[in-house]
Amino acid sequence: MDFEKIEAGDNPPEYINAIIEIPKDGSVKYELDKNSGIMAVDRFLYTAMFYPFNYGFIPKTLAADNDPLDIIVISSMSVVPGCLLKVRVIGMLEMEDENGNDEKIISVPINKIDAGFSDIRDINDVPKVFLDQIRHFFENYKTLEPEKWVKLENFVNKEKATKIVTETMIKYKEKNN
Repeated sequence: MDFEKIEAGDNPPEYINAIIEIPKDGSVKYELDKNSGIMAVDRFLYTAMFYPFNYGFIPKTLAADNDPLDIIVISSMSVVPGCLLKVRVIGMLEMEDENGNDEKIISVPINKIDAGFSDIRDINDVPKVFLDQIRHFFENYKTLEPEKWVKLENFVNKEKATKIVTETMIKYKEKNN
C-alpha cells in the first residue's frame, strides 16, 4: 500500500486520518516499512504490558524525529495494523525519549465510527482513568529496554495539538515539494 497517497485528513488539523500501526491491547510494536509499504514487526515489548489504545501516525506530517507525527486513538475497539481510521484531535501528550521530542497527538474516532466518544471535545473531557492509563503506559513501556528512556511532560489541549498537526503538515510539504 502506498501511504504517500493518503492525505492528512478530510478537514485537518481537527479531523484527520490515523494510520494504525499498533492495535489497542497489543504488545507487538509494528512500524510501517517506508520502502515496501507494509507493516513490519519492530519489536515485542520487553515489559509485560499492552497498548491501552490504538496507536499509529498521521500521514503527510513530519515530526521532530523526521517520522510522521505519532497519534493515540482512544476507542472502544482495537483496529488492525495498516487500517485508516478517521479521528478527531482532542489534545496531546508532550514527551521526550532517547531520540528527542516525541509528541503524541491524542484523538478519538469520529462519531460515525465510535459514537461513545462524541462528548469528548478536548483533553479535559477525557476521563481521568484514560489519561492515567496513557501516562502509566508511556512511563513504563521502555523500562526494560537497554539505553531507552522516556520523560513525560504534560497533557495539552486541542488548540495546541492542532497547532502541532498544522506545523508538521507544513514541514512535510516543505520537505516533499
